[in-house]
Amino acid sequence: MAVGSRRELRRNQTIDEILTIAVDVMAEVGVAGLSLSEVARRLGIRPPSLYKYFPSRLALFDRLFQLGHQQHLNDFRAGAEAAEPGLPALLSALQASGRWAMANQPLAQLLFWRPVPGFEPSAEAFAPSQAMVEDVRRMLGDAVERGQLAPGAATEEGVAVLSVLVTGMLSQQLANAPRESFDQGRFTRLGPQIFAMFRDRYPPTEDPHGDS
Repeated sequence: MAVGSRRELRRNQTIDEILTIAVDVMAEVGVAGLSLSEVARRLGIRPPSLYKYFPSRLALFDRLFQLGHQQHLNDFRAGAEAAEPGLPALLSALQASGRWAMANQPLAQLLFWRPVPGFEPSAEAFAPSQAMVEDVRRMLGDAVERGQLAPGAATEEGVAVLSVLVTGMLSQQLANAPRESFDQGRFTRLGPQIFAMFRDRYPPTEDPHGDS
């Protein structure tokens, strides 16, 4: 392996270790309590040495935001692939999303709430989130095409309504019963009922292929 390649490998390994430590710190002291000095202490280096990897606290938050959304997107897509297209795929994907949030609560708080004053994610960090919204829109369109939902479900309003329902459920669970599992949680176990509310808001009114 070339010297440059070894150096890049070590750098990437160190970045991964920094991110892991940062998540641990957030789990202990809260997302807003993350500090570069504490990460450096646990890594066994002086704080100025950390600046070679992350020049500021907000830069570290940006990478954590990107990491979280990419993990979230990966689990969401895996959930969708495990079910039939249309509503089954969307429900499976949303359940996978919820399980990820319950299993990764510090990152979920950073992604879905605004716990860090002054932090705005970069376009690169926000890209996985935008990709997920497009996935949701596409799956809603699939459900409309299959006659499972009315066309309004695949509009900007429909996407927003679904987002409010799902994130509201997760926020209640994370805020009030964070130690419960997704499947047994006081709020998250109501996922099927909440999803049914969305179907009731956009019930199919006619055969999408024009059959009577």
